[in-house]
Amino acid sequence: MPNDLLAAAVCAWFIAAIVALFRRAPVLSRILLVVGCICGILACLVSLPNDTTIVALPTQLIGQPVNFKMTAAGLWLFGFGLAPAALACALASPSRQGQAGWLFGAAATLIGALGVFGIQDGAGFLIVWEIMSFGGAVMLLSEKLSADVGRPVLFMLGLLEVGALAVLVTILLLAYPAHSFAFEAFRSVASSVPYWIAILAGVLLVVGFGAKLGLLPFYEWFPGAYGAGSGASGALLSGIVTNAAFFALGRGLLDWVPGQTAIGAAGLGIFVIIIAVISAILSALYAFQEEDWRTLLSFSSAENASIAVAMLGAALIFRADGHQELASLAWVVSLLHLAGHALAKGGLLLTADAVYRATGGYAIFHNDLLRSGSWVFGLGALFAAMSLAAMPPQAGFVSEWYVFQTVFQGFRLDSLAGRLIMGLAGAGLALTVAVAFATFVKVLGIGLLGRSSRPKTSLSVGSTVAVGLLGLAVLALAVGMPVWLDALRLAVASEFGTQAARDMHDGFLLVPLTSKFAFISPTLLVIVMPFLALIPIILVLANWRFAVRRVPVWYGGFDHDPERASTTALTFSNALRTFYSFIYRPTEEVQREANGAVHYFVQRLVFTQEVAPIFGPHLFVPAIRMVYFAATKLRALQSGHLNFYLGLIGGLFVIVLALTLF
Repeated sequence: MPNDLLAAAVCAWFIAAIVALFRRAPVLSRILLVVGCICGILACLVSLPNDTTIVALPTQLIGQPVNFKMTAAGLWLFGFGLAPAALACALASPSRQGQAGWLFGAAATLIGALGVFGIQDGAGFLIVWEIMSFGGAVMLLSEKLSADVGRPVLFMLGLLEVGALAVLVTILLLAYPAHSFAFEAFRSVASSVPYWIAILAGVLLVVGFGAKLGLLPFYEWFPGAYGAGSGASGALLSGIVTNAAFFALGRGLLDWVPGQTAIGAAGLGIFVIIIAVISAILSALYAFQEEDWRTLLSFSSAENASIAVAMLGAALIFRADGHQELASLAWVVSLLHLAGHALAKGGLLLTADAVYRATGGYAIFHNDLLRSGSWVFGLGALFAAMSLAAMPPQAGFVSEWYVFQTVFQGFRLDSLAGRLIMGLAGAGLALTVAVAFATFVKVLGIGLLGRSSRPKTSLSVGSTVAVGLLGLAVLALAVGMPVWLDALRLAVASEFGTQAARDMHDGFLLVPLTSKFAFISPTLLVIVMPFLALIPIILVLANWRFAVRRVPVWYGGFDHDPERASTTALTFSNALRTFYSFIYRPTEEVQREANGAVHYFVQRLVFTQEVAPIFGPHLFVPAIRMVYFAATKLRALQSGHLNFYLGLIGGLFVIVLALTLF
């Protein structure tokens, strides 16, 4: 039954791609995309907490059969990634041009993501991985929401191909001792893989999949690529694509390359945590400075993916030290975190599209949308922002509470290095969460709540319903967590042989394996909160006889203009920019345009500011210059001279003949 539903999803997406490719009936293509997403979600609901049965696909690659199977962890991440994807496909891109290309790219992305979750051999995996990347690029290029969309998308593809090359080398390294490209063969020889191959393969996996997850230095393609597309494209990239990349990384590090020694596995875990925590800090800091919905949320996606990867590193360290229960706790926490992130980030990215449709741009400024829009839209955006800011009782609060409870368990480790890295990771993640909280106060406070004198605009029904549904789904995930955890029983038992998912709740209480360490209960909190709200209501009613005194606001002698005197996205983040100037390296430029020869009377004052990337000038710019240099030298191959081409062919013929003879 689950496999039948997944097959139906693939058929629906494939037909949607064909319909979109011939630019016929875009509405039909959107409907098919949504139907495929619904079939995928139903397959996950029907199968969990079990895996799907293995299916042999009617094809072969490199002389070996191609098998398909979805594990419980894959089904979990796939299902939660499909929820925002379905609504994004239903609304489609707000761009008036390139709808056909966007629909085709969305279909390719979804098909590729399903393959990443289910294909069980290295050759097939590389193909679906590239299909997923190709689909994302097609979506962004089709929308043409940016005047220079080609450069950031090409930069994205260049870094993703670096990652794909790292994954290819890893698969070749592991396929040689296994004498097969099947992932099951990788697992069977994992314990006997030489130490240096295991470490090298682990590092290459972090590079390969980290390129799509946004681990440093790869997060620097996020703002350009996300900023060139719509929120609908971002919802697919931050949801289903991010979940697929994390699942692939988790499968690789946990199953393929455990290594021969505990020291090697612990060292790999420490490396993963260091990379992930630094990535989370930098992504959060840069997100706080952004003034565009899409670029801000893109950095936030890199931050949340890094937090999940940090938990994966913790799982490696705990397992190497013999604490299987704690390792499984860290693994489950990473899955919970990405599930809540997919829903909340999808909700805010679709909110960004609603802002674009209402105002004509993605800038974070006072637009008064919540006062003129539906309360359903406002509630959904609020719940999503609260979750990403880790505010109770939302899903983000639950998962990040589990994150800190997991790193607090570092005192159980035997090695000093492990205990130290867990403590430092907790401090780094605390800084990340604090900056993320301020970031989403800025997003919601300025981007939606800020009052404006501009004419009020209405929000579309589709955007209102989509954002409202995703916001409620975030709350439902948190409130129903004691039930949701049961869906991950097999995902933990098959990987670590423990029952950690069952032990992470005690009735309605959520606990880190034991209630004697710590506990919370979002379920009970939601019940209690309405009663707590009675306190301010009673206080208001008790003071009804006292008149409210209203006085004008002092604007320092200027005209009474609340909009002009309000806090902007730039001023809100300026204090942190000044404090962390050694990271941001901010640049400011002021241009004065005078009236002809009279330079004393300024007609126009242009102020521009930006923060400089860390890795771009020292890593990516030199690499780009090398590519241009090589292209200039190789341009001679396109000279058009027949004699040169004949000589080239003759030289190749001699080389082939020499290889054949000797």
